[in-house]
Amino acid sequence: MSLRMLLPDADVLLYSWPTEPYVVDRDPTELDRTITPALLDDYLSSGCVPAAEIAAVRAPHPSLNRDAFMTGGRTDPVKLAGLRDNGFTLRLGNLQRVIPFLAGFSRGIQAETGYSTHVHAFVTPAGGQGLRHHWDQQLAVVVQLGGVKTWPLWHPPVEAPMRHYNESWRVWRSEYVDEWEAAGPDLEVVLAPGQALVLPRGWVHNPHCRGASEESVHLTFAIRERTPYWLCERLLDQVLADPAFRQVLPPDDITGEKLGARLREVRGALVSFLSAMDPGSLAGTVREAALSELEHTT
Repeated sequence: MSLRMLLPDADVLLYSWPTEPYVVDRDPTELDRTITPALLDDYLSSGCVPAAEIAAVRAPHPSLNRDAFMTGGRTDPVKLAGLRDNGFTLRLGNLQRVIPFLAGFSRGIQAETGYSTHVHAFVTPAGGQGLRHHWDQQLAVVVQLGGVKTWPLWHPPVEAPMRHYNESWRVWRSEYVDEWEAAGPDLEVVLAPGQALVLPRGWVHNPHCRGASEESVHLTFAIRERTPYWLCERLLDQVLADPAFRQVLPPDDITGEKLGARLREVRGALVSFLSAMDPGSLAGTVREAALSELEHTT
């Protein structure tokens, strides 16, 4: 069971999804034996990391332009090493697309939960910090592979963030950081190898290695939870079978005075369509979508 390789309490998660952060002690699993700091170091030093999946950032500045670690349109391992030596955190994104073990691992989590998963690695130099305060719109399981990293955490400032709704960059307020720092974190975790942090969506985090004496390496498993809105999308997919919903709307219907009437008309047709539908007959189709959709839809 892939999820159990991450968390010893994985069986509980299938029935009770976490809303509060917590730390677990982990016994080494095949994940730890396969994905090691040495492997990721080889991945960086070989230049095999796709440039599109690299972020190089050193707080408090934004991520660097890709030209900072590319030569001739390709990832330049010498430039990456220079950035690492100069205190930049390197994020290696979507490892499930390029490392076969993690591809299978992610598929295993999806088979168990119906949630797709993407995997990032973060390499942060001793004393450094990459990303600053932010929150995410999906649950993350952070597995520490090497060194230690400190995670100050704050309660969610928004309720149930999703992609395109309540993401931190969409609703950010300039005073947030001052308020959080003045109040101090609601929880602070120092994560060490052999431990994992379960970080529910919406929780603010400001991870860093300030004061650490060695480089930190961790994996973040971002688990894309399904929502009732996702089920709504699957239901709405069915209206395409009705030709009435595929007809062209004349420009005047969506730019002129007729728009309000058109919206009421389509709403009524949609309500009638959904009322006549047998949701149970879609269960197999929706289950297959949960097990096969890999990217964000909501």
